Order: sequence, then structure tokens, then C-alpha cells
Amino acid sequence: MKTMNYLFICCLCFFSVNLIAQDYEIYVSDAGNYNNPPWQIVKYDMNGENPVAFIDTLIVWPQDILFLEEDGIVLISNLTGNGYISKHDIETGEYLGNFAEGINGPTRMKIGPDNLLYVLQWYNGNNKVLRYQLDGTFVDEFTSIGVPSSIGLDWDAAGNLYVSTYYGKYVQKFDTDGNDLGAFINTNLSGPTNIWFDENGDLLVNDYLGASVKRFNSDGEYQGQFITGLFYPEGVAYLDNGNILIGNGGTHAVKMFDSNGNFLEDIVASGLGGLITPNAVVIREVPAVKVPENRLKTGLVIPSVGKAFYLNQRVGEDLSEITVFDITGNLVESAKPKSNLIWNADNHSNGVYFLLLQFRDGSQLTQKVVVR
Repeated sequence: MKTMNYLFICCLCFFSVNLIAQDYEIYVSDAGNYNNPPWQIVKYDMNGENPVAFIDTLIVWPQDILFLEEDGIVLISNLTGNGYISKHDIETGEYLGNFAEGINGPTRMKIGPDNLLYVLQWYNGNNKVLRYQLDGTFVDEFTSIGVPSSIGLDWDAAGNLYVSTYYGKYVQKFDTDGNDLGAFINTNLSGPTNIWFDENGDLLVNDYLGASVKRFNSDGEYQGQFITGLFYPEGVAYLDNGNILIGNGGTHAVKMFDSNGNFLEDIVASGLGGLITPNAVVIREVPAVKVPENRLKTGLVIPSVGKAFYLNQRVGEDLSEITVFDITGNLVESAKPKSNLIWNADNHSNGVYFLLLQFRDGSQLTQKVVVR
């Protein structure tokens, strides 16, 4: 029994180091004067200090930032009429060519439940949601209809896709095949940008012209303001401790709030690093230990929200054991996976869990998932 307790404590210690105490960097896309420069991607340390112009050439009106750790690259969406997604070295920011071209004003991009890259298109005309493989190969126009001035996207626990339109002031819903299900939200919004679901299934919306983050329930009903006192909010990132970072264009800063929406501080001070108009705010974890590159990729376990969790096939098949902890660090279960389905959470309560993955070569990694 003492041995088991010791091993359990060791697991918790590793879990704490790898998930909670792990260093990270803050990356912000600076849209500058919108369709006029200067434009840059600024890198800050975990305290929001020591800014570095990570990328400041060969980008145009930069929007989103997406790190592909396994491939050693970072993608930047560039909002132009003949828009493109540029590809850069993950460590130096050096331009490596274009990942995709001919996009009608790419804004947000995000890896979906099917491990494909979803890309939004801003300009009028063809503004359906596009899908790409992670090597840049075009897959299809996913949605049955376009969403003009589309600027935010996320999925609910059932895999339905939601897309916000800035000028349209609504959020459109699509099923898992991309079929239009109508407007999910069409009231109480002035200029929505980022949208994201929380662990309770509520949809949160950065309302750029509404100076706040607004909350809607799973039926699209308005629940009130979650965060107030903002000035042109755009860009959102969550820290492991639940704190929220939001770009605040009106003051050229990045603000930090606790998990209840209470203001804590400007983690990136006004204008630091020449910041003018924060657009995307992205956290990149700095690995504390050396592990095989194919396991550093975002999406080690997919999906991150749901009831059934699978090992990303790109990681490999050498997983030896999985241990599950709840949010308080209590052991939930341990198993030796016999298929790509590594954890079925049907019999567990909704909430946040941490999966400790142990591989045959002795390396270990953890990932946070939400059961809902």
C-alpha cells in the first residue's frame, strides 16, 4: 500500500510539473493599422514581458497563429483579397513559403475534431468554411453556405460547428457534415469576433463593439455579460490555472482575468513591444523535457471535449498505459489501452480531467480534456 501511495504521489508530481508548472510563451498577432502596416507577431515571456518581434516581414494584416509542433512550423493567416496562410520556422519565425493560397480573406483557423484545419473567409463572395489537411492539401468547402465577415469558430460537444460574423452580428450553426442549421444567436451582439465553449456548454463571445465578453447557453439564449470593461476585445487564450487572456485593442494591451471573469492585470502592458492592435492571443508551451517530436503536436488526444477520447494516430502506437486524474488530482482510473480508443468516459461525471500517457520508451506526457 505504501508503494502504491508513493507511485501515486510520483505521478502527481510529474503531472504538476508537466501541466501546471510548465513554462510558456505568449504570442500576439498585431494587426497594426488594420489594412495598413506596421504588422507583426510579437512574442512575450510567460509574464508578458521581454517582447521580441518574432515575425515582422512577409505578412499582411495578420490574423490567427497556429503552431504545428511536430512539423516545426507556425502558420499565420493573412487577411487579403487573394489571401494566404504563410508558413514560418517555429523557433526563428523565418518565412518558409505558403501553406495555402487563394483564400478569400482568411481570418481564424483551428484544428477540428477530424484533425483537419478549418479556415474562415472574411470577404463577400465565397465565404464558406474551408478544410485542409495539416500538410496544406486542400480538402473541401465544408459548409453548405457561406458566412460573410466570419471571424470566430468553435465546436460543441456533439461536434456541431459554430461560426460568428462580425458585420452580420450573429453566430451560425452547422451540423457535423457542414449542413446549415440556421442562426444560433442573432440578438445581443454588436460585432462578435472570437467564440468558444466553456466546460459547462455555454458559448462565450468576444463582442468587439459591445466592449465585453457575453455568455449564451446551449440553446443560444443570452445569459448576460461574463467580462466587462473591455475596449475592442479580440483574441483569447486560457492558461492552465483557468485565467483568461484577452486582447484589448482600444488600449493596445492584453488583459488577464480569472476564471470568474474578474480583472487581474494587464499581463501585456499598453504598447509593449510596439503592440497596436492585438488580434490573436496564443499560448505556446515550452516543453520541460525532451520527448519525441511526433508527440509534441497539439491534439495528442482527440477530441479535447467529449465522452470518448482517442490517441491521435500521428503520434504512433507505442502507448503503454494511461492514468486519469480529476481536477483535484485524485486518481480516477488506470488502464493499458488495447485500441486507439484510450478512454471512454461515459460512466464519469462532466468536468475537467487530466490524462497521463506513458509510452514504451519511458517518456510521459499529459493532456487536459473536458468530459461533457
